[in-house]
Amino acid sequence: MTDLTPGTDAVRRHDPAVRGFASDNYAGVHPEVLAAIALANGGHQVAYGEDDYTAHLQDVFRSHFGEKAEAYPVFNGTGANVVALQALLPRWGAVIAAESAHINVDEGGAPEKMGGIKLLTVPTPDGKLTPELIDQQAWGFGDEHRAQPCAVSITQSTELGTLYTVEEIRAIAEHAHQHGMLVHVDGSRLANAAASLGAPLRAFTTDVGVDVLSFGGTKNGLLFGECVVVLNPEKVRNIKFLRKTSMQLASKMRFVSVQFEALLAGDLYLRNAGHANAMASRLEAAVRDIDGVTVVRPVQANAVFAILPREVSERLQKRYRFYFWNEHTGEVRWMCAFDTTEADIDAFAAAISEEMGRS
Repeated sequence: MTDLTPGTDAVRRHDPAVRGFASDNYAGVHPEVLAAIALANGGHQVAYGEDDYTAHLQDVFRSHFGEKAEAYPVFNGTGANVVALQALLPRWGAVIAAESAHINVDEGGAPEKMGGIKLLTVPTPDGKLTPELIDQQAWGFGDEHRAQPCAVSITQSTELGTLYTVEEIRAIAEHAHQHGMLVHVDGSRLANAAASLGAPLRAFTTDVGVDVLSFGGTKNGLLFGECVVVLNPEKVRNIKFLRKTSMQLASKMRFVSVQFEALLAGDLYLRNAGHANAMASRLEAAVRDIDGVTVVRPVQANAVFAILPREVSERLQKRYRFYFWNEHTGEVRWMCAFDTTEADIDAFAAAISEEMGRS
């Protein structure tokens, strides 16, 4: 019989004390999520989503998004977006999105290459669409020479760290539906939005007319996995076939599903996201009075955007990982995660002050 005694020949190859501010994806896995994965281990469960954990996950998601919600776990955020958008569009369809949207900027062209999706983008000052901005691309209906606008995609919270209010999303959904378009939300940081708004998840999704959602887990403490959540099954169909043909169907899906149960069955999603948001607010407060540092966007979730001298940023990057957001202006982005500590923030702020002093 095979020896199942726990053990490993692997060697820790990183310093767990090191922290960065480049992405909330840099963080590890929340201990409660790791415990859930271990709980789901052992024995045999039916593969490809016919396991007990994925079956129960439907009830978990319905408790947050309503009795019609259907949850389809996938591997990653790009896959979730591509699958969800494919479900909204005919072959000739296009999706309207902010120019800064992740589907346009950070997915390597996957919506176009893998999904055959035409993106109709709109410049926005704060990463947020409005009905008026949507109308810049919502035209040409019936014109066979133009890709037909069939869907609107918004991000909550946005790539610029801003939040849509409940009423703003309602207005977008009503406007889109009046034009015969469906609405997708890229919710890779939806939990951060819920924590900041102090609102239930369904309040700014199901209840305001969103049709399908990409729900994020990796940025909020999961090992891996996102979820396509269908909120309007009368309009959004065939996700299971699209998930398979988009190479997003996990064979051992129980290990994805149980992570979302750990995140959503209680309040872990809010605890993690609320803490990350609070650390971003602490960072903004710590750097706002440092001479030469300008916080350029409102801090509404777990991101801080700032401009400081480029040489200072480059020196700081040797001490802490973070990214330039705009190479032309020198704007940088600092992200906080569920495991960012107050000591991490204070040390980083002290390093910024020190490097500014050297300049």
